[in-house]
Amino acid sequence: MPWCLVLLLAALLWSACALPAAASRLAEFLPRVTPAEIFPGADRLGAPQGEPPLAPAYAGDRLLGHVWLNADVTDATGYSGKPIHMLVAADTEGVIRGIRLVDHKEPIVLIGIPERRIVDSMNRLVGTAMAPVARGEARPPQTDIVSGATVTVLVMADSVVRSTVRLLRAGRLGTAPAAAAAATGAAAPAPATLAPGPGEIRDWESLLGDGSVRRLHLSIGEVNEAFARSGNQAAADAPEPGDPDETFIDLYAALVSVPTIGRSLLGDAGYEQLTGRLRPGQGAILVAGEGIYSFKGSGYVRGGIFDRIELIQDGRTLRFRDHDHVRLGDIAADGAPRLPEIALFTVPEGFDLDPTEPWQLQLLVQRAIGAREKAFLSFELSYRLPESYLSRPTPAVAPAAAAPAAPPPGAGAETASEGPLEVPLWQRIWWSKSWDIGITAVALLILTGIFFFQDQLVRRPALYRWVRRGFLLWTLVWLGWYAGAQLSVVNVLTFTNSLVTGFSWDFFLNAPLIFILWAGVAAALIFWGRGVFCGWLCPFGALQELLATVAQKLRVPQITMPWGLHERLWPVKYIVFLGLFGVSLHSIALAEQLAEVEPFKTAIILKFMREWPFTLYAVGLLAAGLFVERFFCRYLCPLGAALAIPGRMRTFEWLKRWQECGSPCQRCARECPVQSIHPEGNINPNECIYCMHCQELYRAEDRCPHNIQLRLKRERQVAMSAVPLPGGKGPKTTITRTGKPAADAPAATPGP
Repeated sequence: MPWCLVLLLAALLWSACALPAAASRLAEFLPRVTPAEIFPGADRLGAPQGEPPLAPAYAGDRLLGHVWLNADVTDATGYSGKPIHMLVAADTEGVIRGIRLVDHKEPIVLIGIPERRIVDSMNRLVGTAMAPVARGEARPPQTDIVSGATVTVLVMADSVVRSTVRLLRAGRLGTAPAAAAAATGAAAPAPATLAPGPGEIRDWESLLGDGSVRRLHLSIGEVNEAFARSGNQAAADAPEPGDPDETFIDLYAALVSVPTIGRSLLGDAGYEQLTGRLRPGQGAILVAGEGIYSFKGSGYVRGGIFDRIELIQDGRTLRFRDHDHVRLGDIAADGAPRLPEIALFTVPEGFDLDPTEPWQLQLLVQRAIGAREKAFLSFELSYRLPESYLSRPTPAVAPAAAAPAAPPPGAGAETASEGPLEVPLWQRIWWSKSWDIGITAVALLILTGIFFFQDQLVRRPALYRWVRRGFLLWTLVWLGWYAGAQLSVVNVLTFTNSLVTGFSWDFFLNAPLIFILWAGVAAALIFWGRGVFCGWLCPFGALQELLATVAQKLRVPQITMPWGLHERLWPVKYIVFLGLFGVSLHSIALAEQLAEVEPFKTAIILKFMREWPFTLYAVGLLAAGLFVERFFCRYLCPLGAALAIPGRMRTFEWLKRWQECGSPCQRCARECPVQSIHPEGNINPNECIYCMHCQELYRAEDRCPHNIQLRLKRERQVAMSAVPLPGGKGPKTTITRTGKPAADAPAATPGP
């Protein structure tokens, strides 16, 4: 519709306009907390100062540190498209002393996941010294991910860490690294490079002694104590059996792309093979271990990913995959122990491992605490290449007059360089989920092929049914329950609201699978309408259809809604959507709460592990779907209504009909699983889920009346061709209405 395009273009033009920066709300939120709540030991908070504003925290007349609002320093836009406001406190040394969530509009937290779980996850950052992170000597700290609220937790943690580092580097909290160097008159340290040369052969003890090979040793007792300290009582109550002094894991790591280390551990032949595979600047790491815990796990067998170890440098993370891995039988260095697990990992080029800078190998230890739940703890093996392998130019002393001045107290934090932290959060999330992104992209390509070659598929009914049910099963289990990629009307409300309040791609990109699915659905609306999502990519829709298939196999009676009632129930979902949209213009938070009319969060994101009213509502809708297939999709789904509106603009018409469809034939209309075919024979694209059942009937020669008539006509013509010409020889055949010779027809008399 032209008016839709006009409105969309106007909204995009509005979003492109620069909006004025929002005023700080620090002064508004400070009275909500007592000084000791946000900064333990403080008895008063001073007036906010500078830009961005910081409130000093005092104990008597002694300055303890500062309190600030995270959104004043860094972007903190969550899944809702609204900033998540947190008060953050840090002392003068850059140690985080307190975090307080004061305002948010996150739908998964408003209704679904208790806010306490989010707060507890953030409190893991309290007590962390951020000065080493600001100097580039340590990686940014990680928080525990809360299942179902991954994006929210990542955004919050990134905002706390990034804002603290920015303030440190700007000189607002303690001394920034650059300012400290300038104050002493010394130039910044010159960058190191790897020392040239082919390297020497060294034994295991010398490599272990100088740190060329690093070791992490954990006993069973140490792991049990760590779980006991974690605060997870269920994990503490299920200790690892065995002697506390017994080795849980002995883990070794070494950077074998360095010539001396590589030749010593791999041997000359192994090192030559490795360098033949490596590109210039590419690194390789040897990881070996023994004990009752395997660093490999079984994830790389199931999905090709090593999910128990993670390479970290400057806040960037990398999980190795099977194509990065080569299994080794032993270590070539003299005196090396016989280790049962030895792996050689090639670092992918996109990660850009800097061998001259520290990196960490993080070991994830998991413990089962229930039939489906596991607790996790991380242990870190830190690695820094010994100085003997590095070449470092002698730094020059800068003249005192040329030393740059330290930033003034009121200087903006955004002027300081952040180094690796400059990488946006969404890019780090995309990199960490590259495997999931690849699987989703392949599935969308397969679905595109199904739609483009649907004529060939529906000619094979058995294959069509297996393909459809298999894809729906993938949508439900992997896309929905595993990846949590369930689109929602909340996404529509958030997007439209952001066009008015200040559009930014960043918070949409923080959920890569959701973003990819929306991009695919937007393209599919042009070709096929809303049915691509509703019929193939909606996990809750897949759950309804698969349950309905089982119900029909069990002969559960199916209810066919009278056409008059069915047609009048269609508008209900449009009324629900328009109501939510209208409420969102007044309050997006209220609209997100009312969007619980969708059972998606309960059934898919939280997997029915929720308060009983929500679970009962979702189960009730699924139970209704056992008798009226896709009951929720037909009459209540606001997302389906939202997609149907732009779906009217589709360019192509792929669903084919015969002239007899609807008059007199009603077979497709009777068998349509969602009754989207009118008695007149035309398909309603607003209600069609594009299941292709009508197209399978369209091609069936034994069920479609049109095709049956064509087949009978062909058979009659073939039979008529068997009648001999006058004067010819052979029996005369009488043809019946079915096209077959009559059984009781008299025998023809032979010709002269």
